[in-house]
Amino acid sequence: METAIVEIRAGVGGEEAALFARDLFRMYSKYAQKKGWKLQVINLQLTDLGGTKEVVFEVSGNDALKKMEKEAGVHRVQRVPITEKSNRIHTSTVTVAVLPKPKPTEIKIRPEDIKMEFFKSSGPGGQYVNKRMTAVRVTHIPTNITVTCQTERSLQQNKESALSLLQAKILEKEREEMLSKIGQKRKEQIGFGERAEKIRTYNFPQDRVTDHRIKKSWHDIEDILDGNLDKIFEALSNWSSQTN
Repeated sequence: METAIVEIRAGVGGEEAALFARDLFRMYSKYAQKKGWKLQVINLQLTDLGGTKEVVFEVSGNDALKKMEKEAGVHRVQRVPITEKSNRIHTSTVTVAVLPKPKPTEIKIRPEDIKMEFFKSSGPGGQYVNKRMTAVRVTHIPTNITVTCQTERSLQQNKESALSLLQAKILEKEREEMLSKIGQKRKEQIGFGERAEKIRTYNFPQDRVTDHRIKKSWHDIEDILDGNLDKIFEALSNWSSQTN
């Protein structure tokens, strides 16, 4: 069974970007539910208006990693924000990163190489939602990579989730360094896409979702955001098989 670690972050667009990040998380959650995948939230940061600054989650199931890896990149939304009074269409972005969860034997972290900090879980606006120190922030000193986990009620569960996420980020860093050494041509063959690449646009006024990699569009945005992604994943799979 495959496990992917997914990070969704609000990009350009302020509160509207955070609201769309929330929509994307809901979309993937609905899809995971339809596929019978297991989804576990590792870290969640909300805004005062109910948007999502960042959410990190694990998703496990058949083809979970294979499908979710195709979602890595910049997702662009074009719509009238709920905060817009003059009815103008805004363009905002959300970034999605997808990491394979390392196997226990892939990454070894020495205890002396990490710094752990414990604090109270917080909600929108920074207010504390837990009276006990259950949230965990872990820093890997050699790479300066820092991860946070605060969604579980148990300190031990948060520690385990944070260390798992840290392992995935260290593995990703090692792969990126390897790819930079072997050159762009080989990088393309291996198939690691750049996160900065705009992969998809969700145009609400035209009720259209366009994937820019395959130059294909679908209508009925609300249906797609409700987790009905099979038609998109099927088109991406066909495109991948033709280009490889």
